[in-house]
Amino acid sequence: MLQSPARLVTFVVCVLGAGFVVGLVVSGRLDITTPSLATPEQSSAVTPSSPAATVATATGGSLPDLSTIAERALEVSVNISSTNLVQVQADPFFGGFFGNQVQRSQSLGSGVIVSADGYVLTNTHVIGNQSESIRVTTGDGQERPARLVGVDQVSDLAVVKIEGANYQPLPWGDSSRLRVAEWVLAVGNPFQLSGTVTLGIVSTVSRSAEQVGSYQDFIQTDAAINPGNSGGALINARGELVGINTMIYSETGGYQGIGFAIPSNAARSIMNELIQNGAVSWGSIGGMGLITVDERTARRNRLPSTGAYVQNIARNAPAYRSGLEPGDLVVAINGQAVSSADQIDRVVTRMKVGSTATLRVIKGDGRTIDLQVPVVARRTMR
Repeated sequence: MLQSPARLVTFVVCVLGAGFVVGLVVSGRLDITTPSLATPEQSSAVTPSSPAATVATATGGSLPDLSTIAERALEVSVNISSTNLVQVQADPFFGGFFGNQVQRSQSLGSGVIVSADGYVLTNTHVIGNQSESIRVTTGDGQERPARLVGVDQVSDLAVVKIEGANYQPLPWGDSSRLRVAEWVLAVGNPFQLSGTVTLGIVSTVSRSAEQVGSYQDFIQTDAAINPGNSGGALINARGELVGINTMIYSETGGYQGIGFAIPSNAARSIMNELIQNGAVSWGSIGGMGLITVDERTARRNRLPSTGAYVQNIARNAPAYRSGLEPGDLVVAINGQAVSSADQIDRVVTRMKVGSTATLRVIKGDGRTIDLQVPVVARRTMR
């Protein structure tokens, strides 16, 4: 039996309409569930020191929602520009007439406001040793002059001060509680691109100083860190400052997934000493020339052990006054076997001034003795 034209048109329209609805459900464009309503008493805002919210993924998992934390971090992130005086060797033909020349060098980097009254923490290599002027651009885009408070070459940390009393710094985090694979944000100004935030995880909570050629351990992260990020903040998912971004490992000069930050616990202690004293008292046992003795070197030179060979030593050094002499072989320090000459300096540098370093030494006549060497302040050595 044939349908009337009007009824046939109605049937086709219904079929097409049902197919359109099904298509929307399949493609995910139509929500057929009942939406939940947020009550006025509940807030989705994330405040520092509280865990970040999470965002559901298509697979049913979740990722941290760090947008609010990132916004807070950007407010206290600064761009630092400093002008340094650098001596440049004069032309060899005319140097006798004009001597060395002094040129101005521009340095750019990042920093983070760490106090309500405007103290800013950054890296020494961002500020330089002889800064003629320092300018700080805050998160609101305002440029302010800054006063140098103190720099420390050993830790590569520096403190500057800007005017103001209403800054809202991020809370300090406990870097000793960081865990591998914990989410972190790196905030800074890579390649002069201000206000940049990158996301990554903690790759290693404590990369040893010996592995990176430093005097202190580092946090290793795969959050993108590039030139210009130096001095910027490393933030955890609770909005806490857990590190100061300092350097990268790279074969190209750019990001390769290996960045290093000074842990917040160390940075905070150094910062306080710089603010109080203008300098940091690192340990020293005096100036000396040491040569690393590995197994091959020991066999070739018929030395009794591996360690650090004393080539020369200053006569006013505490180590010399304690009995260390040229020709001695240092095989252990504070009970740790010495595998490189740099190891001795790293261990002593981190020791408290006024403490005592124990050196196990093989003398030139074959005797093995322990020397008790007082640790003095590195910056007071002459």
